[in-house]
Amino acid sequence: MSMVPLPGLKEMVEGISKDRNLPKHAVQAALREALLKGYERYRRTQKLDHFSEEYFDNFDIELDAEQEGFRVLANKTIVEEVTNPDHEISLSEVQEVATEAQPGSIVLVDVTPNQKEFGRMAAIQTKQVFAQKLRDQQRKMIQEEFKDLEETVLQARVLRFERQSVILAVTSSFGQPEVDAELPKREQLPNDNYRANATFKVYLKKVGEGSTRGPQLLVSRADAGLVVYLFANEVPEIEDGVVRIVAVAREANPPSRHVGPRTKIAVDTLDRDVDPVGACIGARGSRIQVVVNELRGEKIDVIRWSPDPATYIANALSPARVDEVRLVAPEGRRAHILVDEDQLSLAIGKEGQNVRLAARLTGWKIDIKDIAKYDRDAEDTKLAAEATRLEELAGDYYEDEDEASGFDDEEENAEYETQEAAATDETAAPV
Repeated sequence: MSMVPLPGLKEMVEGISKDRNLPKHAVQAALREALLKGYERYRRTQKLDHFSEEYFDNFDIELDAEQEGFRVLANKTIVEEVTNPDHEISLSEVQEVATEAQPGSIVLVDVTPNQKEFGRMAAIQTKQVFAQKLRDQQRKMIQEEFKDLEETVLQARVLRFERQSVILAVTSSFGQPEVDAELPKREQLPNDNYRANATFKVYLKKVGEGSTRGPQLLVSRADAGLVVYLFANEVPEIEDGVVRIVAVAREANPPSRHVGPRTKIAVDTLDRDVDPVGACIGARGSRIQVVVNELRGEKIDVIRWSPDPATYIANALSPARVDEVRLVAPEGRRAHILVDEDQLSLAIGKEGQNVRLAARLTGWKIDIKDIAKYDRDAEDTKLAAEATRLEELAGDYYEDEDEASGFDDEEENAEYETQEAAATDETAAPV
C-alpha cells in the first residue's frame, strides 16, 4: 500500500499532546480530520465537478506512527459496472485478489495520492484545519471536564487582563492541567485586587459550548452562589443539613460607588436546640469573619427565616428595629413597615440598599413608614380605592374582550339554548 510520508510524526503527536494538555488519541483524531480535509481540497482541485457535503463520508485516514506517514482509504461497494469510481469498484477487479467476492459487498481500498500530486494548496489546507481541530478538541475536553462542575466553586489564579475582563487559571481537581476562565467586569468585586498570580475562589457560572474563541469558562465573584458555598464550607451545621440556607439576596456591585457590597442571607433549622444564626456567625464572629475576609470586607447580614411573612420581613430589615408589619395586600405581596423616626434611615439603608435587599430576600414589596405619622384609616381608604380601581379596569378589559369576540351575553345564551335543544332532540330520536 502506498503512503504519504510525514517525517517526525510520532514526536509531533507527543509534543502537541504535552504542550496542549491533550491525550495522544485526541491529537491523532484532529490530524486525521485535517488530512482528510486536505485530501478533499486536493480532489476538488483535480476535478471541477461539484461534490456534496456527504461525498467524502466513505473516505478515512490511516496514520502509521512507526513508518511516519499516512494513507487515504475508501470504502467501496462491489458492482458489476462502475458508475462512480469514488464509491464503487468493479467485481472483476476485486476477484483478481479475492475470487469469493460478491456484488453488494463493501471493500476497503487504498486511494492514497502521490505526494507530489497532493499539492501545496492541499498541504496548506491541512495545516489550517489541523490547528482548528486541535482547538476544537481542547474545547471538547474542557466541556467534558467542567460541565459537571457548573454552579460550584473553584480555586483560581490571575493570569492576565483582556479589556475589562480578568483571565484566570482554574483546575477541576488536583493534578489536572490549568484551564483559562473569564471573569467579566460585571462579575468582579470592587474591593478585589486582581494582581498577577493572586488567588481567589470563584463561582463557575457557565461552561460555554460551540466554537467561540477565548476562554470557555465564565466565572463570578459576585454571584450569590459563592456566598452559599463559603458558608456551607465554613459552617458544619449547614454541611450536615442541620441548618439550611433558605434565601440569599446579594448586591456585590451596588449602583452607586458610595455604597459598599452587601448580602442578606436567611437561614432556618428544624432542630430546636440549634440557633441557625449563631451557628453561621460562630463564636465571637469567627465563622462569618472567614466569609467576610474571602469577599474582601463585604457586609453580611444573617437573619432567621420564618414562615410568618410579617416576622420574616421584620427580620430581613435587620439591623433596624421594626415596630409593626402590616400586610396591606397579601395577594399582591405588599407590606407597610412601621418604624420609629430614628429607625427610618437604618431601615431604608444608604441609598435604599437595606430595604432593597430585604425586598429581594422576602419577595415582598416593602414600604417603610414613620409610625408617628402613619394614618391607618387614610391608608386603608387609599388601598380600598386602589382595589376598586383595579376591579373596574379588569371589568373594562373583559367587556372589551367580549365585544372583540362578536357575541354578547344574550347571543351566547341563545346559541347555547339552540345547541341544548338540538342535543335533546338527537338523544330522544328513536333507534
